[in-house]
Amino acid sequence: MPAPSSTKRVRGTQIYRPFTFGSEAIPFSPDPSQRPRDAPSDHTHRWRVFVRGVPIGTSANGTPIYSDVTHWLRKVQFKLHDTYANSVRMVESPPFQVEETGWGEFEVAIKFYFVPESGEKPQQLWHALKLHPYGVSPEEAEVWKRERRAVKSICYEEVVFSEPVEGFYDVLTGGGEKATGAKAKKSGEKSVDGNARTAEIPIKTNGASVWSREEESKELDRLGEAVKKVEKMIAEEKENLREEELRLQELQETEGKVVKKR
Repeated sequence: MPAPSSTKRVRGTQIYRPFTFGSEAIPFSPDPSQRPRDAPSDHTHRWRVFVRGVPIGTSANGTPIYSDVTHWLRKVQFKLHDTYANSVRMVESPPFQVEETGWGEFEVAIKFYFVPESGEKPQQLWHALKLHPYGVSPEEAEVWKRERRAVKSICYEEVVFSEPVEGFYDVLTGGGEKATGAKAKKSGEKSVDGNARTAEIPIKTNGASVWSREEESKELDRLGEAVKKVEKMIAEEKENLREEELRLQELQETEGKVVKKR
């Protein structure tokens, strides 16, 4: 879709759109016949790094369904370690991901290119590729390796469009057309394939997603309780300090003021 002719912005408006990014890695099977033929001899894992929407449900066969990001995201560039041939990978259509094999962990630079009608400059973030489970004992790590469990490192993030141009504002809110040219759905309405234009994460926690309004509410409650606990601790410390100051004052009055030696 061509860029809008008007560059007039919707003043005083911010629109956010959630997405997830991260990586998944699985160790090779110890059976040599199961090893990828194209993998170098020193490689130990197959992995993928990706950018996608937020899980909003599952299909009939249990496959996760993700919210649509193509109405604001046009393409994604992944910058891998320099030891990889063609280390800069540009993915111009979903799924926005790169699959590779390797033996070591490194940071992947991920650059977002927004749809032309947005008028927005590209943005970049970084993701640390993880091949091994962390926070587990060496024994459990060996179990993960033996059972070839997937090591997942997935992050939730939000892109914020501040005072978007009017045409792009219509696209984001469902009043315009999607980047694909199909008629946009109203915000919150689900398309035929189950993907949603809405910025909302699911209301209830489900098997497809750990992000939901329910979990957000619980986290806010936990933060609220933590704030109350800290405030109570501060009040107690202030009371202790007040009592110590009174005790010091009494000692000075009864024993005389302490003279500091030079």
